[in-house]
Amino acid sequence: FCGLQKTDRGAATSCGWRGHPQLEKETGNREQSCSSLTEMNNSIKTSKYNFFTFLPLNLFEQFQRIANAYFLFLLILQLIPQISSLAWFTTVVPLVLVLAVSGVKDAIDDFVRSVFLTCTLELEQKWMNVQVGDIIKLENNNFVTADLLLLSSSEPHSLTLPWHAIIAITAKPPFLVTLGEIRCEAPNNKLDKFTGTLTLRGEKYALDNEKMLLRGCTIRNTEWCFGLVIYAGPDTKLMQNSGKTTFKRTSIDRLMNVLVLVIFAFLALMCLILAIGNGIWEHDKGYYFQVYLPWAEGVNSAPYSGFLMFWSYVIILNTVVPISLYVSVEIIRLGNSFYIDWDRKMYYPLNDTPAQARTTTLNEELGQIKYIFSDKTGTLTQNIMCFNKCSINGKSYGMLPNTEKVDFSYNPLADPKFAFYDHSLVEAVKLNDVPTHRFFRLLSLCHTVMPEEKKEGNLVYQAQSPDEGALVTAARNFGFVFRARTPETITVVEMGETKIYKLLAILDFNNVRKRMSVIVRSPEGDLTLYCKGADTILYELLHPSCNSLKEETTEHLNEFAGEGLRTLVVAYKSLEEDYFQDWIRRHHEASTALEGREDKLSELYEEIEKDLMLLGATAIEDKLQDGVPQTIETLAKANIKIWVLTGDKQETAMNIGYSCNLLNDDMEDVFVIEGSTSDDVLNELRNARKKMKPDSFPDSDEINIQFQKSSKNQIILPDEQANGMYGLVITGHSLAYALEGNMELELVRTACMCKVVICCRVTPLQKAQVVELVKKYKKAVTLAIGDGANDVSMIKTAHIGVGISGQEGMQAVLSSDFSFAQFRYLQRLLLVHGRWSYIRMCKFLKYFFYKNFAFTLVHFWYGFFSGFSAQTVYDEWFITLYNLVYTSLPVLGMSLFDQDVDDHWSMVFPQLYVPGQQNLYFNKVVFVKCMLQGVYSSLILFFIPYGAMYNTVRSDGKAIADYQSFALMAQTCLLIVVSVQIGLDTSYWTVVNQFFIWGSLSVYFAITFTMYSDGMYLIFTFFPGTARNTLSQPNVWLAIFLSITLCVLPVVGFRFLKAQLKPTPSDKVRRYLIEPEILLTMA
Repeated sequence: FCGLQKTDRGAATSCGWRGHPQLEKETGNREQSCSSLTEMNNSIKTSKYNFFTFLPLNLFEQFQRIANAYFLFLLILQLIPQISSLAWFTTVVPLVLVLAVSGVKDAIDDFVRSVFLTCTLELEQKWMNVQVGDIIKLENNNFVTADLLLLSSSEPHSLTLPWHAIIAITAKPPFLVTLGEIRCEAPNNKLDKFTGTLTLRGEKYALDNEKMLLRGCTIRNTEWCFGLVIYAGPDTKLMQNSGKTTFKRTSIDRLMNVLVLVIFAFLALMCLILAIGNGIWEHDKGYYFQVYLPWAEGVNSAPYSGFLMFWSYVIILNTVVPISLYVSVEIIRLGNSFYIDWDRKMYYPLNDTPAQARTTTLNEELGQIKYIFSDKTGTLTQNIMCFNKCSINGKSYGMLPNTEKVDFSYNPLADPKFAFYDHSLVEAVKLNDVPTHRFFRLLSLCHTVMPEEKKEGNLVYQAQSPDEGALVTAARNFGFVFRARTPETITVVEMGETKIYKLLAILDFNNVRKRMSVIVRSPEGDLTLYCKGADTILYELLHPSCNSLKEETTEHLNEFAGEGLRTLVVAYKSLEEDYFQDWIRRHHEASTALEGREDKLSELYEEIEKDLMLLGATAIEDKLQDGVPQTIETLAKANIKIWVLTGDKQETAMNIGYSCNLLNDDMEDVFVIEGSTSDDVLNELRNARKKMKPDSFPDSDEINIQFQKSSKNQIILPDEQANGMYGLVITGHSLAYALEGNMELELVRTACMCKVVICCRVTPLQKAQVVELVKKYKKAVTLAIGDGANDVSMIKTAHIGVGISGQEGMQAVLSSDFSFAQFRYLQRLLLVHGRWSYIRMCKFLKYFFYKNFAFTLVHFWYGFFSGFSAQTVYDEWFITLYNLVYTSLPVLGMSLFDQDVDDHWSMVFPQLYVPGQQNLYFNKVVFVKCMLQGVYSSLILFFIPYGAMYNTVRSDGKAIADYQSFALMAQTCLLIVVSVQIGLDTSYWTVVNQFFIWGSLSVYFAITFTMYSDGMYLIFTFFPGTARNTLSQPNVWLAIFLSITLCVLPVVGFRFLKAQLKPTPSDKVRRYLIEPEILLTMA
């Protein structure tokens, strides 16, 4: 093709082919000056590994975890004879198993990604062969290979639609394109923006987003088309938008990292104490034993012996830092995510959409949500738009009570599914009322809808938004049928007569303009600009002669918005030929400018879109989804605050708020923040806060004083209680001021005291800013839920992002952590799956830390009775198998199946959710309690067996007071105690739980008797016959029973008293299930 240049801050770098060298394309000859760009192929890689790199890369990633690196360090220490008193396999076996489990999981995930890409990218040619400057051919229903400039097509009304799969057939065109040059902007992630200029035969042509086919789109209504590759591979808009997503970590993850560091410090302290003890013992007592217990080679002093003992005890006491912690957490999260995927009660049969956990790392965070940020359209509502009412020339038309549906059978092209009940509007159309005809003519012309007509009269409209589709469908039924369009014309059948309008310009809609316009020439030669948009915007553009009509229309708009309808204002303007020709010339110059194009076009749009003549307004109904009011009411009882962030106007948003029980008449007040200046907004926010909390004044308030003394990034706002129930509504214009740095604290304090917050007329960026603001100042977990591309930034910003698969594509779902089809499923996701996952994870962590402290600290106490010589209490194989075999399955069983109450009662009593918000089930205090319980148990587990074995004889008079018998008794007591403890922690018993607990004990005794048998003496030489000799003695089992009783009885007593004196919400519900009168205490 021609030379392809990309501009970056005014600089252009040429590439491609100049003149006849383009013929060298197929041979691969290229200019050196542009090789960096043209040699950029179209291959993308989402898999992390290949056959050769998997092992080193995966091991490198896994050793980024401090626990894995720590155990590798221990393994190295164990290879030093002077330090290690344990066999190498006690660390190698657990470490290898943990690395293997994580590695297999990573390999499977990566293999699935690789297979998906392989099977979808290869047809006639691989996408990776496509390069910048290539001209490729695409056929109907093909997926677009790269970001292409459309050169030609078989149809003048071709259409691309977004899609998420990647399949295409690429081909080289058999012809040579005329020489020319393209200059365009550097690769970026703006999907709705492209700026470039095509110079062809000395003429310049503007290139914008409308002339681009983006990777990830599908060709429709087009037999074939040719496109020039502008961006390929990672430079495409799709890949620029799929950059690194922020890694989300749960609050429990962050807490675990802190606790692991605390445990490391505790381990170092214990090792230091024991090392000092060894140095003192060797200095005072060691010389007595030098004859038969000489120092190891190279050890020549007591201090040096203490130094070596420090590292020896690091090896022995390493189990206080559980190596299997992280892999166990991942398994638990994976299992709980499957429950979400398999939940039939979150399956939506109408579009065959199940719930999906798109991430497996955030399940327990669902049980701690305090703030929900929700979109309105398509999230709370169905996003199925119906033309409901309208105002034309000061007269309101719409739904009338007890009226039959209008019969549109007189119109052969009418949509049979369209329903309208005001017959007077049909009569106005039939009587050729000029404003009415102009109103519907505008609706049939001012849009970007594409029609599909598979058979005569069977029209299907493909619209970028449901609103546009509803308006065009309404015009169709009232006799103004949008039939076809090309880049230059729009064909409309007006009252049975086909008319072709010349489309001269489209003034695009965006979030700043909040309006769109078209300029058309009628068959009679009249030039007209048609415009539709938000009332707040269009009212400023009207001709002064429309003031009286504007007042009447405003009354109708308020009525429509009060009913929760979505409103738009429509207007027109007749243009003079001379003015338009001058304007279109300047428009062409601005559209081909490489710098400042958008600003220049915006100025031209403002110039021509003024002195408009008001036609009327439209009102579209978007019904609430089923179960939305009940869901919001239930979530409110769970102490979850809901903020609605919508682009709708204030009246519509507030009416929806009342419809879905967000706002109600029981509220003390609903504050409306709509100041037009920064000072006005600040005063409105302060006045609202003073009413909710009268003692909250700027000069004396402790939070304000703290805010002035500390950095903004350091302050965390506590929860402040209002003196009643309040709501707050703020417009996007006022929100822009409130989000400024000097006012954001005032906004978040005031808003967070309200039960409900509604932000209307907000942009996608403002949605993300609001979420970020709450995350910054509140120690709370946030959730954002939406269904459209404008919700993506909000979804990614929140701690948890939920996507609803609705009418606006899959962008929100693809960016989310969890997804489903209906808003009402959110209560089950949080109150059932989220709460269960949180409780299970907390129980797991408490038990996991307890059992490891109880296991490890026995070695610590033993050091004081063994000369601090780094000897272990337990058999080496027991140390190896304790966490991997004997205690792993019971805790996993509890963490995957346990539930304090079932799903039904979890929904009936949403108050059960509150402890998760307050981090009551696992925090630093709870960890200290687990640690103290572990210390207490370790004392019992050491001193009871020690005392029982001291100078003890068997029933036949032979002594059994040896190290092997003591070790066997201690480890048996330990395993039975932790098994009883897991039984006490389990609230919901299943066959699996029973099997895991009894099975683990059975496996322990089976392995113990087998390994310590006479027949295995040549393999396991340390404890021959110990199990048979020791466990056959009644006094041994009495000591085991005593140890279990002393370990468990205080726990049982404490829990009994706590349940009686300070019951948790779960305790109350369980008692209610037995004694229904307890229900009264739940209020």
